Amino acid sequence: MTSRHLAGIVAALLLATPAVRADDPPVALTPAQALARLKAGNARFAANSPDPRPIDAARRQALASGERPFAMVLSCADSRVPPEFVFNAALGELFVVRSVGQAVDRAILASLEYGAGPLKTPLLVVMGHDTCDVVKASMTPSTEPTGVHLAHVLKGISPAPASEDERDTVKTAVLGQIEQVVNDVMGQSDTLQRAVTAGQLQIVGGYYEMASGRVMFSQPLEPVPTVTEKAKP
Repeated sequence: MTSRHLAGIVAALLLATPAVRADDPPVALTPAQALARLKAGNARFAANSPDPRPIDAARRQALASGERPFAMVLSCADSRVPPEFVFNAALGELFVVRSVGQAVDRAILASLEYGAGPLKTPLLVVMGHDTCDVVKASMTPSTEPTGVHLAHVLKGISPAPASEDERDTVKTAVLGQIEQVVNDVMGQSDTLQRAVTAGQLQIVGGYYEMASGRVMFSQPLEPVPTVTEKAKP
């Protein structure tokens, strides 16, 4: 297909797309309110009584010209861990960023900075899950080729301490990875660190159990005092 043909297709699509206006953005939530909303959605999901969430044409048109998600979720890319379902959320409610093992790189950080900055999202949940294959792979050295990028991610996951129960060992490793990712996010992004310090963003860890559907949350990350704040009596 030539660039001339492609340009014609793009022009036709633009002419066929109706102009719509988004509804007024929802009232901004505090980090605590956003976390409570996630917990309520997960409770519905785990109890097998999710609310019907709008995904119809009216909802899509309302969101076509803008978004105002109430929370960000950085989760594993595992197909069994869809944050929108886990938290019983509708279109436009969650700003979801996913990678294997919740691994952080510049694209992930840029996405989170966009969510915290222009979108003013008040909450970030770093969510790992049980039986994570990536974490398991990091605990079992293998000679099989995995590709240089996946090998890099596996090296960045700290090994879990020895345990007689493999489930406990994997859980410990996943919890350690969640903590490490939170530290990476704060240590590698001045933008996110400033948002947390200013009280505009709260970061919590989450651990998802596949069989039960429950998410267990950590305590919110405490803001890091600035040099000026440390000097105050």
